[in-house]
Amino acid sequence: MLKDFVRTERMTEKERRAKIREERDHLFSSQMKIKDAKLPVMVIFEGWNTAGKGEIIGKVIRNIDPRFFKVATMDRQPSEEEKRYPFLYRFIKEIPETGKFRFFDTCWMEEVVDGVIEGTLSEEDYKKRVHSVNILERQLCDNGYLVIKFFFHISKKEQKKRLEKLSGSKDTKWRVDKEDLFQNKNYDRFLDLYERYLDDTNASRTPWYIIDAEDKKTAELQVLSFLNQGIDIALTNQKMNVPILQNTFPMQKLPKLSEIPLDDKVLTEEEYDAKLDSLQKELKDLGNKIYRKKIPVIIAYEGWDAAGKGGNIKRITEALDPRDYVVEPIASPEPHEKARHYLWRFWTRLPKTGHITIFDRTWYGRVMVERLEGFCSENDWQRAYNEINEFEKELSDWGAVIIKFWVQIDKDTQLERFNDRQNTPEKQWKITDEDWRNREKWDLYETAIDEMIEKTSTAFAPWHVLESVDKKYARIKALKIVIEEIKKRL
Repeated sequence: MLKDFVRTERMTEKERRAKIREERDHLFSSQMKIKDAKLPVMVIFEGWNTAGKGEIIGKVIRNIDPRFFKVATMDRQPSEEEKRYPFLYRFIKEIPETGKFRFFDTCWMEEVVDGVIEGTLSEEDYKKRVHSVNILERQLCDNGYLVIKFFFHISKKEQKKRLEKLSGSKDTKWRVDKEDLFQNKNYDRFLDLYERYLDDTNASRTPWYIIDAEDKKTAELQVLSFLNQGIDIALTNQKMNVPILQNTFPMQKLPKLSEIPLDDKVLTEEEYDAKLDSLQKELKDLGNKIYRKKIPVIIAYEGWDAAGKGGNIKRITEALDPRDYVVEPIASPEPHEKARHYLWRFWTRLPKTGHITIFDRTWYGRVMVERLEGFCSENDWQRAYNEINEFEKELSDWGAVIIKFWVQIDKDTQLERFNDRQNTPEKQWKITDEDWRNREKWDLYETAIDEMIEKTSTAFAPWHVLESVDKKYARIKALKIVIEEIKKRL
């Protein structure tokens, strides 16, 4: 792409000024359409050092109401804290809300290319990161984002000229650092890597636009023109359905919920007490080991209302150092969460290495409550199975232990527990009108849950069913599974 790049034919100054004015007006008028259509726009600026990315961002945002955009400056290496999260974590945190722009002054490309140059990324690591980037960019587009990527291209000669000019003035020489000089000296090596990365991440829905940055006015015009073009197309195509991708992950087959026996899964009080004490001591020791070895653990709970998730979680957390875990109770998304990709609020709650996050309800709401209550389209929830598998594979490849529990009871047990909550004053806060409404849709939910388990019980993140008519049995089973899965990783 870069090696075959042909410089833009120059306009007269008068023609260029008129065209820039036209494109600026177009962008100014588009911002309200973006707000009304709730279109999130993510604009990524990459390119050579001294190519003028920051200056052009400054010119573009002058045409947008400051309430509708933010600029994320990512031109730095991740901090030690950020390195304890997945590679994409710090970037995903910055994605825009619906109806707003987010301009990225460099993004994931720079971290990948620098990693190869510095020798901290192997060939295998490079391929994994490119694969992750391609999946994320596709998922963002599939979920309604406009992602536009610019690469600012200048020649080695032009870059050297700019570096010399900056270095020649006492007011600007601070802007030239050893990385800039290193890049110019090794221009051809960087060119090969940039070329490869651009080819590897150039997709039909997220193509790269190569900007002729030798001339700043030309660069501004090209950015405005491509940005306006992308916005117009995105607004036109916004209601189109997205293809459902075929699952390519290895699966683990589980029986349907109705086929799982529950009545014989019981423990006596004596058995429960003895096993609980022993298993909690073992889990406590493992908690220290995963902290020392910096292994992240994600425990995800789903289940019927009144199935006993809370008590189950409590028996796990009792064994852990309170500084090393967090429980995330997931309710309906807040407005700022609803305004982003549905997985965003889970990405931002991930544990850092050596820590445990327990999710009391999860990202599977998309294929259960959102599906059945009409909070998303059929295309959205049908697509979500593969998106969730991709999300969990990303976490697994990062090194996380992923444990997913479905807490299972029968309909009669749920009714008995609902009535107990209703008739016990200190428990009444646990029962709501929504619980009774959901109970009326038991059969619909069971169908959705069976499909969810069938399509998302992967080899790297399988589902575990906890038979919870006897809560004691379910608690002991959960502890055993958590211990077993952590031991496997250790």
